[in-house]
Amino acid sequence: MPKSFRRILATAAWVIIWQLAAIVVNNRILLAGPIDTVIALLGLVGTATFWGSVWQTTGRILLGFVIGSLLGIVLAYLARLKTWLEDFLRPLVSALKSIPVASFVILLLIWFGSRNISIVICSMVVFPILYLNTLEGLKSTDVKLLEMAKVYRMPGTRLLRYIYLPQLKPFFKSAFKLAIGMSFKSGIAAEVIGQPLGTIGNGLYLSKIYLETADLFAWTIVVVLISFICEKLISLLFDLI
Repeated sequence: MPKSFRRILATAAWVIIWQLAAIVVNNRILLAGPIDTVIALLGLVGTATFWGSVWQTTGRILLGFVIGSLLGIVLAYLARLKTWLEDFLRPLVSALKSIPVASFVILLLIWFGSRNISIVICSMVVFPILYLNTLEGLKSTDVKLLEMAKVYRMPGTRLLRYIYLPQLKPFFKSAFKLAIGMSFKSGIAAEVIGQPLGTIGNGLYLSKIYLETADLFAWTIVVVLISFICEKLISLLFDLI
């Protein structure tokens, strides 16, 4: 059986289980079924507010993802060159990995306001992921290859292309996949807490306030789809580069 067909069957099985659970509960407030969710999603898609929320949230989360990725990669490279910088950054990276998003949001709302909260949060979540993976990849680079490159005076661009990038590729690939998913999780959570208008987080919060469980599931499906599409595009772009 083809792999894609097995995935479709598994997804269909979970949708059926979801529908059966909704029938058993028999309460749309407690658990809306997939049919109600699809109807709610079609209703949202037909509004300009929905598309505005999707573009605003996606744009801010991807911007935070890019900022956090660049900071992580650059600082990891510098930390590999300077041991004191690695020691200096270690407590910060450990704190960013451990402290919950909600703890940051309250303080960051005062500093940056609700409009840009998802950008800052996503950057803070992505940074340690890319930093640690890049640093680990640089440390595992074959020392003999680096010595050979130094002896033959290999230019920096070729050193990057033929030695560092092949070594870093598996680290980058896993880091980017993890980081994009965490970006959407943390970014949406920050929007739900900060409540910037015209965002997906605001739509989720309003669904909760008005007890529109079908709308809540519909927004959640939208977030999952956007995250999946962004992950595939990033993987494709990474392979091309």
